[in-house]
Amino acid sequence: MSSHDRISSVKLSSVTLPLPTGISDAKVLTGRQRPMTEMVFLFAELTTDSGAEGVGFSYSKRAGGPAQFAHAREVAPDLIGEDPSDIGRLWTKLVWAGASVGRSGAATQALAAIDVALWDLKAKRAGLPLAKLLGAYRDSVRCYNTSGGFLHESVEQIKDNATRTLESGVGGIKIKVGQPDLAEDLRRVAAIREHLGDAPLMVDANQQWDRPTAMRASRALEEFDLVWIEEPLDAYDAEGHAELARALTTAVASGEMLTSVGEHYELIRHGAVDILQPDAPRVGGITQFLKLAALADHRNLQLAPHFAMEIHVHLAAAYPHEPWVEHFDWLYPLFNERLEISGGRMHLSDRPGLGITLSEQARAWTTDSVLVAS
Repeated sequence: MSSHDRISSVKLSSVTLPLPTGISDAKVLTGRQRPMTEMVFLFAELTTDSGAEGVGFSYSKRAGGPAQFAHAREVAPDLIGEDPSDIGRLWTKLVWAGASVGRSGAATQALAAIDVALWDLKAKRAGLPLAKLLGAYRDSVRCYNTSGGFLHESVEQIKDNATRTLESGVGGIKIKVGQPDLAEDLRRVAAIREHLGDAPLMVDANQQWDRPTAMRASRALEEFDLVWIEEPLDAYDAEGHAELARALTTAVASGEMLTSVGEHYELIRHGAVDILQPDAPRVGGITQFLKLAALADHRNLQLAPHFAMEIHVHLAAAYPHEPWVEHFDWLYPLFNERLEISGGRMHLSDRPGLGITLSEQARAWTTDSVLVAS
């Protein structure tokens, strides 16, 4: 294939994914957010003069979807005629095209869909799964499930969800905590721990504790042999996380809400977490994810990327230290392919690139789209 292949078109689509039921975590119980009933995805589909294609996506929860789509539509024309191999240069070009709206948040999340599509295209041109293009350390990664452990569900329902999840081959279970009554959190965690036996268990407070509450709650949770306590504090409280991490035996995890490499660097610099949880669509795509993964590796941190397992299974496989990947079944209707899961691990496929194609259902849920072409 010619090295002079150029991007000839960019198709952007906004897809609204309905959820089967309203989802509630601690942010809903504290009145900060309403139950989540849908998610909005931004898909970018790139085509080159030779016919090579790449697909990527970003997403938003509750708000931000229209902003991502609008920003991507504004900067997409700058890609036409460009060499798709020069991903880092193109990311910088697009950031400068929208520099007045900053280098984090909705703007870079819009760029993430394009950046992921460029990496997908590059791996497809090489005939390799993305993890192999990056250089994989393993062919599968440990995985855990979150979608069955939210606060709107009863303990009995969570037990049933966990049983089905473990039987499906997923290796660990994460449940939500952070309720106004700590005793209720402890009751639910104790019940799930007893139900799971020795299976890996994590909890997630979704940033709803202040420092004294986080210390008290986390110390009380240590008896349950948790893999980690996630987001015990506000995502931007690096010093608070560091104090907590020093005081606990259980690992502290955070990072999913941060939207740039610089924000993650504050957690790393303060020694705030044992496990970093970056989200490629939120930090600006794979190009930015790889930068912070290098920083995390330098500090020997564990990695547990947040959500978007179709992307993160590749990035986790390419991280030197054994990671975890979060399993969510919510995205199944969007793609024609499924990741193989067995023995507590999520397996890489042999399909080139990300190994995904958009389903007819995803096309049917498209609420807006634009084609930018030469």
